[in-house]
Amino acid sequence: MLTIKRVPTVVSNFQEDTPGALGCGRNCLGKCCLPVSKLPLYAFKRDGSDLIKGGAAIEPGDNPKVSFLNELLLAQWEDRMSRGLFRYDVTTCETKVIPGDYGFIAQLNEGRHLKKRPTEFRVDRVLQPFDEKKFNFTKVGQEEALFRFEQSEDNGTHYFPNAPIGDSSKSPNAVAINVSPIEYGHVLLIPRVLDCLPQRIDHESFLLALHMASEAADPFFRLGYNSLGAFATINHLHFQAYYLSMPFPVEKTPTEKLNTVKNVPDNGVTVSKLLNYPVRGLVFEGGKTMKHLSDAVANSCICLQENNIPYNVLISDCGKRVFIFPQCYAEKQALGEVSQELLDTQVNPAVWEISGHIVLKRKDDYREASEDYAWRLLAEVSLSEERFEEVKAYILEAAGFQEACVEETNVGNEEQEEALFEPSVPTPAPHFPQDCLVLQ
Repeated sequence: MLTIKRVPTVVSNFQEDTPGALGCGRNCLGKCCLPVSKLPLYAFKRDGSDLIKGGAAIEPGDNPKVSFLNELLLAQWEDRMSRGLFRYDVTTCETKVIPGDYGFIAQLNEGRHLKKRPTEFRVDRVLQPFDEKKFNFTKVGQEEALFRFEQSEDNGTHYFPNAPIGDSSKSPNAVAINVSPIEYGHVLLIPRVLDCLPQRIDHESFLLALHMASEAADPFFRLGYNSLGAFATINHLHFQAYYLSMPFPVEKTPTEKLNTVKNVPDNGVTVSKLLNYPVRGLVFEGGKTMKHLSDAVANSCICLQENNIPYNVLISDCGKRVFIFPQCYAEKQALGEVSQELLDTQVNPAVWEISGHIVLKRKDDYREASEDYAWRLLAEVSLSEERFEEVKAYILEAAGFQEACVEETNVGNEEQEEALFEPSVPTPAPHFPQDCLVLQ
């Protein structure tokens, strides 16, 4: 087992003992520089790590043993903060819990919307090809990269402070700082960075994200994903993650387990729906192995992508619970269906806002933040009940489930049952104006 008190500061993420610049000279994460560079490497164990360990979620006030990954990530993140690589100091942002039953969390971050990168693609298409001319993570300097995150070649967990990348046939997974952070320790997980994958979930990338949540072993470290059309701002595959030392409101929301029939052998995965929450969503948990849970969620996300349904994902409870939120806020925004009052706050509700951590840009909005405001904002994100039921049927079918308890009018109607999900025929695209752009 690895233990560490403090990770030594990495003076350079590339070859320290080689004089002169390598690659293109910019020391970026592109194909020109990365293969001839060195980056710290965290290798997670391949055996045993697939099994989801039992145990109750850790509550606030508990003192869990800090994992090596946490030590490494936070030490590297603080090093980048000391070097002035962030666009603002997020640790000075005010944060409060909004009074009320749900405990929505508000943060005042006046600099983020002015200094974060603008959206550079259409918001009416969940799947769009990668465009190397637009900003992507291969253009990031290696000083923003913290370490590589790869599966080990044996049964152990290892850390190498300077691991040459070389001409490996497999593109490395990079963990880098988010230069416009929302919270302490805000990082990006960029799967196979050199493959220049567009923002779309696949089985391999989602399993990698679950491994990161499991390796962190901290219930206050969550990973999030935003699809295009659901306020992802960069069309290069990535997950976000950060620490927040309190439960998200959605994590405390009651759920109702769906009565389902599995079309495949029982894999231990269960699906529930959120109750009494402003955004309708599903919760996946359990699984005999981590891969079982990962495959069920990845299949669901792939279904949403192929049907042009924007969505957000929250990975919670050290990778043991996954929330999926189909959403329609950008579509409503483009159609002029969102009130001016909400638009004026300039809040684009992505995964963190939907989960209950709302980043506000104006002092007045922060000072006056109420549970009623949070509820009204998030309610605009949610699909209608009728549309959610349709999408839920798509998701369950894709994940290998179908609801066992259907309305009496549907029982015995084979045509209706078959029409619940037809993967070869995508649902109509959202009715956005042609070439519309929602400013973010």
